[in-house]
Formats: sequence, structure tokens, C-alpha cells
Amino acid sequence: MRFSKTCLKNFFTVVLIFIYLLLTAVAAFLAYQTISDFLEKLNNPVMSVIYKEVDSFSSPGIALYPGKAQLLSCKHHYHDYIPPLVDPGKPQEVDCNIKEVTYFGPFANETEKKALVVRGPSDVRNKELIFMQFSRNETEEDFSAINYMLFAKFSDLTDSANKSEFMRDCERKYSMWTFSGGFRTWVKMSLLTTSGVKNEAVEFRQESSVVKFNDKRPEGAQTDQLYFAVFEWRDPFMQEIRLIVTANAWSSIAILCGVFMALFKAANFAKLTIKWTIKMRKRHLRNKARELNHVT
Repeated sequence: MRFSKTCLKNFFTVVLIFIYLLLTAVAAFLAYQTISDFLEKLNNPVMSVIYKEVDSFSSPGIALYPGKAQLLSCKHHYHDYIPPLVDPGKPQEVDCNIKEVTYFGPFANETEKKALVVRGPSDVRNKELIFMQFSRNETEEDFSAINYMLFAKFSDLTDSANKSEFMRDCERKYSMWTFSGGFRTWVKMSLLTTSGVKNEAVEFRQESSVVKFNDKRPEGAQTDQLYFAVFEWRDPFMQEIRLIVTANAWSSIAILCGVFMALFKAANFAKLTIKWTIKMRKRHLRNKARELNHVT
């Protein structure tokens, strides 16, 4: 009977140790999973999109690179209306705020560039637009186009102490676009701002439509290629994307504390179990020694 009780106690001791090892493995897995989920949420924030309605935008900077082309006119109009052309191909009124900046490109070739930076439209409620006309007397080229670039605020250029360096930085950050000769390119801009994990970023998105220019000038004057470009805001909504980190450090710490507390309790329980096993083993040996002495 004593042998049976001893075997039973040893069996339960082994079972308890196995349960402790199982709890330890589960706790370690929960700790690993909690840390992995926290890092995953930290590196992959949730995207929240907000559309904010405004009455006006900050006037963007429209940097044009005409090359050998000549700016003939630049006018502000409203309500999506552009008057019929009068004497196309001849210099006309320029009522735009324009800055001329010469700088070296930011990339390997370091070529010198000359940019005409125009103060863009701002009154989106009245559908303000800017209509520009260029002329270029180049007939030997296979293709003709004028490059342009958009950046967030025209005032950033005027307030800059080093305008050349400012334009170099803009060319690193923003994309270049083109409009072709012989067409009227209508560019509708929209503004996208991204804020959250890193510094705020501003991105221009644009939709453009192209209409062929019906050149009614005398044939002798048609050697000059004409370019027409219109810039306006698409709608009064500014799209803002916020990157939200859903990882909660406090909840993760609370879970880890619970896991480590369970590990501590299980370790303490295993320690007591081992002490109790050793104690029972010693008692069993003492009782066996007494029995042998009694027999002797």
C-alpha cells in the first residue's frame, strides 16, 4: 500500500512538472505574440482619409521651364471662362506674379536651368484659373513640349533667402510634367497632405485634358509653335491622410506583466512541488531505515 502511495505521489509530481512546462511554453508564446503584434502595428499604421472643405488654397508655385520658348501672356480668369483668343502668337498682357530663378540641377549632370515661377490660383470658390501662352520659333525639333513642376506655396520661394537652393530642393521632391505645343492643356490640381509617423508631406495630384489648337494665323506666321496651359483647382476639398499607429504600448505592457506574473506563479508552484517531493522522498527513506532497524 505504501509503495502504491509513493508511486501515485511520484506520478502526480511528474504531471505537475509537465503542467508547469506547458504553462511556461504557453506564456512564452503569448509574450512573443504580443511583442510581434505590437511591432507589426507600429510599422504598419492605419490610414485615415479626411476631406476638408476650404474657401481658398495657398497659392501654389508653378515652375515652368520654357527653354527657348517665350512667354506671351499670363492672365487670371474666373468661373471657368477664358475669353476668345485675340492675336495669338503676339505678346499680350501679363498680370501674373512671376519670379525668374536660375539654378543648377540637383542630379549628376548639374545642368543650369532657368525657371519661370508663377504664383498659382487660390480662390477655389470663384474657380480662379491662370491662362498662359508661349511661343517657340523652333522647327527642326521632332517633338516640342514645356516642362513644369508644382510645389506647395509660392510664398515659400519669395520668403527663401536662397532661391536657387530652394528650387534645387523642390526638384528633388516633386515630379516634372509637360504640356505639348499646338494644344491647350487644362490642368486641374488637387492637394494631398500626409501626416503622422514622420514629417508632414505635401503631394499634388492633377488631372489634365488636352484640346487641339486650331491655328488660324497666316501660313507665314505658323512657323512659331504655340503652347497654351491652364491651371486651376479641381474642387474645394483638401485631402488629408493621417497615419495612425494603433499599437498601444500600455496594453502590451499590461499583457506582458500578466504573462510574467503567471510565469512567476508557475515557477513558485514548481519550486514548492519539488521541495515537497524531496521532503517526501527523505521521509520515505527514513521510514524504510526504521523498518530495517526494527527487523534487525
